[in-house]
Amino acid sequence: MNKIKIKKGDQVIVIAGAYKGTKGSVLKVLYTKNKALVEGVNTVKRHTKPNSENPKGGIIEKLLPINISNISLMTKDGEKTRIGYKNEDGKKVRISTKSKETI
Repeated sequence: MNKIKIKKGDQVIVIAGAYKGTKGSVLKVLYTKNKALVEGVNTVKRHTKPNSENPKGGIIEKLLPINISNISLMTKDGEKTRIGYKNEDGKKVRISTKSKETI
């Protein structure tokens, strides 16, 4: 299994699939499934029966995970970039390979 370089709270852009070009932040990373929940990406509507949380039931919007390979980290300028690592003062930090800035 490859190392997942994207973390919760990162600003990402979708690079493949139906939501290509959409930007959002990572809400959760599912490491075992190699997927991530991204805000505003891959939303579906689910019909639910009445239950204790939702006594009336109805239609709710739900986020589904997207594969890590379909998203890329964004720089501060809004461009997609890959992630590299560098040692600064004895600490391993993530850097943008395009602009060489620390993430």
